[in-house]
Amino acid sequence: MDHRRVIPIEPGKRGGKPCIRGLRITVSDILDYLVSGMSESAILRDFPDLTADDLRACLAFAADRGRKLVSVPLE
Repeated sequence: MDHRRVIPIEPGKRGGKPCIRGLRITVSDILDYLVSGMSESAILRDFPDLTADDLRACLAFAADRGRKLVSVPLE
C-alpha cells in the first residue's frame, strides 16, 4: 500500500504531524488506539470518516518509518 496518498504531512495542520486524508486524525492517534487494544471495528465505529484502508495506511506508514531508522552502534 502506498500510504503517501492517504497520509499527507501538512505543516499547518496538527503541528505538522502526519494526518489521515487531510483529516485532523493523526497516524499516532490511530497507532495509540491499536496499541491500547482497541479493535479496528471499534476505531471505525468511533471515527466514521475513517476506512479500513486508512488504518492499513497507518500501519504501512509506521512500517516504512521503522525501515528508515538508522542503527547507531553502542559504545
